[in-house]
Amino acid sequence: MELEDIYRQDLSLLIALQILVEECSVTQAAKRLHLSQSATSRILARLRDMLNDPLFTRVGQKLVPTQFALVCYSQLQQPTGQLIELLTPKEFNPSECQQKFTIAATDYAMQALVPFVLPEIYSKAPNIKLEVIPVQHRELQSQLSQQGADLAICRAIGQTLQLSQEFLGKVGVSCLLSPEHPLADSPLTLADYLHYPHATIAISDGVKALVDSAIVAYPDRNELLRTSHLDSALALLKFHPLIITLPEGMAELAASKHRLRLKPLPFEIPPLDYNLFWHSKSERDKAHKWLREEITASIRQLLKQ
Repeated sequence: MELEDIYRQDLSLLIALQILVEECSVTQAAKRLHLSQSATSRILARLRDMLNDPLFTRVGQKLVPTQFALVCYSQLQQPTGQLIELLTPKEFNPSECQQKFTIAATDYAMQALVPFVLPEIYSKAPNIKLEVIPVQHRELQSQLSQQGADLAICRAIGQTLQLSQEFLGKVGVSCLLSPEHPLADSPLTLADYLHYPHATIAISDGVKALVDSAIVAYPDRNELLRTSHLDSALALLKFHPLIITLPEGMAELAASKHRLRLKPLPFEIPPLDYNLFWHSKSERDKAHKWLREEITASIRQLLKQ
């Protein structure tokens, strides 16, 4: 029989066959099926027609299954058990999760947010598998729907209307100076900011545009380096009195780790909204939902205003 032919059959009749074999009684089978005795008798008639076998013979008040009915019963045990397993709702247990998830993230999120999130995730789900890849802002819809990414940690650039999202917090911009910088122990003014050489770290074109637009009326900064990796800028500190401009969360971590001086940006720019994005196809997946909630809770704690 072809698959299309099987589709046209009422396969629920096979469940009734199993119960009839177990009960050897139309009356008792009807009780288990929550049907009337006459409806169960009609089901038995349909089974005999579908399987082309009498299936049962009556001996007194009892139905005795034919050899073919017993073979059918035996063969149905495994697929029925699998169907019950498939259709029974399950609670998600993170400690048993072995799924793999791909997270698309900005340079900033990779360096300042993801390391903060990972310990909490792996303490609860030690066997989960994560891959962190660069986010494609302009192709975010495609990245989450077709290119294999499950989640994205970034700010909204381009089309996101068809994506689900959760607000994570606002990200500002700060400055870092070495302890030997002439301004290490002084407030950083706009004139100072424009005077000294710069390195810009892990900031997208959109954010750089915000910084540039805020000082557009002034002479251009002397930007010696623009990179996604802070270590590259740190390597230049011994050669130049750099002002390193970077997202504030990353700046706080770097200041503590490398004993640098943290300075506020000497002019106002609007903070950046960071969100967690995902495609609706994953909305109801329990493992996906758990991971979303863990990431959201951890990053909101980090980005609390």
